[in-house]
Amino acid sequence: MSEEYYLGNPLLKKANTKIEFTQEQILEFAKCAEDPVYFTKYIKIVTLDHGLQPFKMYPFQQEMIESFHGNRFNICKLPRQSGKSTTVVSYLLHYAIFNDNVNIAILANKANTARDLLNRLQTGYENLPKWLQQGILSWNKGSLELENGSKIFAASTSASSVRGGTYNIIFLDEFAFVPNQVADNFFSSVYPTITSGKSSKVIVVSTPFGMNHFYRLWSDAQKQKNEYVPLEVHWTDIPGRDEEFKKTTISNTSEAQWRQEFECQFLGSADTLISGPKLNALTFTNPKTSNAGFDLYEEPQKDHTYVITVDVARGIEKDYSAFIVVDVSQYPHKIVGKYRNNQLRPIFFPQIIKEIATSYNNAYILCEVNDIGDQVAAGLFYDLEYANLLMCAMRGRAGQVLGQGFSGKKVQLGLKMSKTTKKVGCFNLKTLVEDNKLIFEDFDIVNELTTFIQKGNSFEAEEGKNDDLVMCLVIYAWLINEDYFKELTDQDIRKRLYDEQKNQVEQDMSPFGFIVDGVTDENTFTDKNGDRWFTDEYGDMSHMWEYM
Repeated sequence: MSEEYYLGNPLLKKANTKIEFTQEQILEFAKCAEDPVYFTKYIKIVTLDHGLQPFKMYPFQQEMIESFHGNRFNICKLPRQSGKSTTVVSYLLHYAIFNDNVNIAILANKANTARDLLNRLQTGYENLPKWLQQGILSWNKGSLELENGSKIFAASTSASSVRGGTYNIIFLDEFAFVPNQVADNFFSSVYPTITSGKSSKVIVVSTPFGMNHFYRLWSDAQKQKNEYVPLEVHWTDIPGRDEEFKKTTISNTSEAQWRQEFECQFLGSADTLISGPKLNALTFTNPKTSNAGFDLYEEPQKDHTYVITVDVARGIEKDYSAFIVVDVSQYPHKIVGKYRNNQLRPIFFPQIIKEIATSYNNAYILCEVNDIGDQVAAGLFYDLEYANLLMCAMRGRAGQVLGQGFSGKKVQLGLKMSKTTKKVGCFNLKTLVEDNKLIFEDFDIVNELTTFIQKGNSFEAEEGKNDDLVMCLVIYAWLINEDYFKELTDQDIRKRLYDEQKNQVEQDMSPFGFIVDGVTDENTFTDKNGDRWFTDEYGDMSHMWEYM
């Protein structure tokens, strides 16, 4: 009898083992083959409290399996510990048993997690009745093969994991925890493989973890901008979870953790430059065209003035060389294009910048020149002879001053990012974004803003994240605060923002208003607390900028 077992395991049937079916088993086999939900009555799972138990599905789990069976592309947003992974592997087990010569990939953010999922599938398989099993050809920690030719393997989510293969189902578990760069490379590499078959399936399942690639897929699915069917489960749909469960969980973790892991909200990081409510309100759309790293949202328009701000990387994959194209002809300003590439060598960057800048009416360019950014700026100015490159000069206590064509010793071909310039740029950017004075709908920008956090007295990307596009925004926000920008565009952004905020303060203090004390002249005003505010005779409020 032992010769019928796979490697002596009495729970597994060896390939090419003959078995006689009863009439009842034949009928049951047919029912299971037809209905993956019905098949789960034979699945057993291991629970923490009771060990090996029959898999008794909740209504939402049944809906999930029905959707997997009826649709090619599914994306599921579920709370922590909702049985989502068990539900998916049960369907994968059905698919492998009742379909010949299929390939299934179980991918997770970590290889160990993927192998754990395969182990759950194997446990379910071992506890099936022999008449439901296919014979085993191979069985190990990372893969298995059935005698009907079906194969299942487990690995971490990466392009290299599935490159070159053809897959009938790809299951992506906890996809929100896969780094954006890895996720982007994965889909660019794997998508042709997925679409090569008319019946190939993709199942994406995760609890939210910030505004990343999973967030983008989910949002597009809800807006019907992609082929994915969105499935959402509320924490109250899981039996045993009530207000007392919520209260206990929050007390043992935190409110933010509850909102993310159980309410399934797409939260950004804590202590972000841009406020949480504003980040949650930001939207994104697909660019009109995307080519070689450049995403175009709006074509160049005649007589419009454009500004390009540039952040330069070293040409290694961790950081991106990036720039944004901003239409500054009208207020609010609008980002009409962006470039982002993490494999570009700095020597080739000037030519790309020049081509885009030229197409946008010879846009003004301000380049960050810390490190190798100086090389890019020099290439634009000396090699390519681009005329509209903005320069900066040191002016004593005034610090860096923006201009074009300075003469003198302390002139540089762009902006030296210092603590002061970064601070000014960050706080200007905060005001512009939160007051809707800068319009953009780019996913990568939104994503970076959600992880651009305070560290000490400054702001930078959260560990493991990128802020290259955000730094382009910071450079832009510093730029529009400069006198030379007013000369170029005839726009005094500082005064405009000051006037708007002053009016808002006056409205908020109504009916009290500002106090007229008889000594206040037209260049000063006094608030209700008795504090006197000064403006100069030219109406320049720049010395008050630090208070905004």
